[in-house]
Amino acid sequence: MAFRTQRFLGLLTFCYSTRCNSVTLSPFSTLELPQTSVSGSKLLDDQMKHSPSTILNERFVLDELSDLLSINPKTLNHQPLIEASPEKQIEVSTVDRFLSPGEKLRGVFLQKLKGKAAIESALAATGVDLTVDVVAEVVNKGNLGGEAMVTFFNWAIKQPTIPKEIKTYDIILKALGRRKFFDFMEEIFSGMIKQGINPSSETLYIVMDSYARARRISKAIQLFGRLEEFGLKCDTESFNVLIECLCKRSHVGTANSFLSAMKGKVDFNSTTYNLIICGWAKSSRMNEVEGNLKAMLAYGLNPDCMTYGYLIEGLGKAGRVDDAVEIFNKMEEKGCLRDTFAYNAMIRNFVSVEDLDECMKYYKEMLGKDCSPNIDTFTILMSAFLKARRVADALELFDDMFVRGITPSMGTITSILEPLCSFGPPHAAMMIYKKARKEGCRMSLKAYKLLLMRLSRFGKCGMVLKLWDEMQECGYSSDMEVYEYVVNGLCNIGQLDNAVLVMEESLRKGFCPSKVIYSKLNNKLLNANKVDKAYKLFLKVKDARTCENARRFWRSNGWHF
Repeated sequence: MAFRTQRFLGLLTFCYSTRCNSVTLSPFSTLELPQTSVSGSKLLDDQMKHSPSTILNERFVLDELSDLLSINPKTLNHQPLIEASPEKQIEVSTVDRFLSPGEKLRGVFLQKLKGKAAIESALAATGVDLTVDVVAEVVNKGNLGGEAMVTFFNWAIKQPTIPKEIKTYDIILKALGRRKFFDFMEEIFSGMIKQGINPSSETLYIVMDSYARARRISKAIQLFGRLEEFGLKCDTESFNVLIECLCKRSHVGTANSFLSAMKGKVDFNSTTYNLIICGWAKSSRMNEVEGNLKAMLAYGLNPDCMTYGYLIEGLGKAGRVDDAVEIFNKMEEKGCLRDTFAYNAMIRNFVSVEDLDECMKYYKEMLGKDCSPNIDTFTILMSAFLKARRVADALELFDDMFVRGITPSMGTITSILEPLCSFGPPHAAMMIYKKARKEGCRMSLKAYKLLLMRLSRFGKCGMVLKLWDEMQECGYSSDMEVYEYVVNGLCNIGQLDNAVLVMEESLRKGFCPSKVIYSKLNNKLLNANKVDKAYKLFLKVKDARTCENARRFWRSNGWHF
């Protein structure tokens, strides 16, 4: 024990005597070190020179402290370990300034503070510029408990920058419902109504869908019966919300039974029956679809375009494509013009039987009748062509989509790039990327990773580095996967020195490489007789893995650095 104490005091003396920007060894603090960034396209031109540094080695300190303080971390009593002179006062902050606003606020709850006042005081002391987006980040990420989420939200809603409106409450209700904190969700829901904030249809959908997703069907139905207690009406709109939630979560049978039970108590409309028909159609239960269609007619409601669209879709899923074609051809006789939804249903049916020529026939007919295709039309067709490896047809449709003024979302572009990056050279995928960027589309981080992975596999290192730069310009930070793709690409073309530089940057940023990538680089260095560089990299990787284990220990004990 005397040796451990002496070792601990020696470590503190070493920390105090080392000059660096910020050295904080208290909980929720950071050790700030100078960072040298390796930027994509500049990597090939500039070789970084490393000189011996007297900067405090963060990993060494963490490794030592992990061993020493594992005896009883509570002996530190969460007090700063460094006492500096007034002229060299070292700033001790509550949270790491490199954390996002949401992480800073969530970190307050790791301190295990007692009392509402103490927690609210600590939240205010973070100095975060609170916005609705930050509130959403806090409650949607991390692993806060229900009580902590409610405590944070009750503090946040009192702040002048957070509007007391229904959209703000929808955020916390959705977060609580998704994590099945139903008691807290009901508490927020009741408190919101007491404060005179009337829930919207979206709010009602969030609460009922939370119950339906958790298979608490009776709770969702009970909530509908209690709507008058919350100042709402058990009308057609709220009834349709319940039916939609049940059908979306595959509880169509319960929805159908409840519809029959409520007949005469609540007025139905076309949307009510369409929701039930849609639910049965998705599961190819055509007997139930036809039964509800007859019930709809008996109730005095005529099928509309949505009804026929669901009917066509259901027939296609049941393998009755010919019947679907017959219904589609008779739509105009029934007084329903064929709309985009109906054409999409027919295209989807022929995709299911892999008849792409027939799909294009309906697509061209759609254009000839001045029925504008939507994003679903192009997504269905492009996915089918890519699955059939007809890349040229998919690229033509992608261009046509922009010509018609349709801008795809990030998710749509990613879904197109994913199959393209699973086979063949990356040329077609890069054409999609360049076209999307030219049209002002924002790319997702997953899309960048897919492209980096494919380019690195084919040794297109110049394109990898350029794409890496563009990714960072879009505001995305590099993670371990990105660094591994870049290192892999550099290794494939023999630029081992640059690969080492990228690997070292990833280590400095706290990312420990996988054994596969490290082994590949290490073997190539040894084969190139760069034994000294390989050994130095080995020591750094070993140090990084030790640090990673130390980080896991501190975070498991609620410490941030």
